[in-house]
Amino acid sequence: MADETDDAHTDDTAPGDEAREALAAELSGLLGDAVVETHIEAGQNLWLRIEVEHWRTALAALREHGFVYFGFLSAIDWSDAPEGRYEDTEFDAAGIGEDDDATSATAAETVRRGGGETRFQMLAQLHAPARHAAVLIKADLPDTDGTPAAVPSIVDVFAGADWHEREAHEMFGIVFDGHPNLEHIYLPTEFEGHPLRKDFPLLARAVKPWPGVVDIEEIPPELEAQLEAEVMAEFEASGAGA
Repeated sequence: MADETDDAHTDDTAPGDEAREALAAELSGLLGDAVVETHIEAGQNLWLRIEVEHWRTALAALREHGFVYFGFLSAIDWSDAPEGRYEDTEFDAAGIGEDDDATSATAAETVRRGGGETRFQMLAQLHAPARHAAVLIKADLPDTDGTPAAVPSIVDVFAGADWHEREAHEMFGIVFDGHPNLEHIYLPTEFEGHPLRKDFPLLARAVKPWPGVVDIEEIPPELEAQLEAEVMAEFEASGAGA
């Protein structure tokens, strides 16, 4: 267990970060061994990563501690899609996935704020309105053959989590023990599979690429020079270059 605030941003602090550091220490003391680690996202958020077996009890304790406003609950699948990626992102350039590269490790932590060791993670956000504070809670979900482990429902703690848990169940296949009605929200009842898992086949995108992802043909050098000359001629004729 690590109950000390991640100091990765010590040299890049922002207004409010000292208060977040104090809150991290306070909540680590409140939750004790349930906390795996804390993380300050400079100028943005406080993250608490907790043991999944303490998910419900930790959120209930936070509610009793003044974090009475439920923001959201969701999940994420960190695995790579079997068919690969359609386009690169700013994180690909940093080489995420190369464990021996310090730069890639920093970029990976930027994505997995607060750390994580499993394919699936669950996320929730709580607010304490009276003290103008918020916290993002996350937990690693073990999986068996791609099916994430069941977790206790928090509907009896935060009624607003009802449809959030239903959505996470529908999209990721997470079972929330104790939820009164884990029925589909968006998809037909007979629909099979969980669309937000990375191994769910997006057949429509195998036929048609994502909008905006297209092959770009290079302009021949002679045509590029001609076009540049024409643009410059129009620019000078307009008097804008005077």
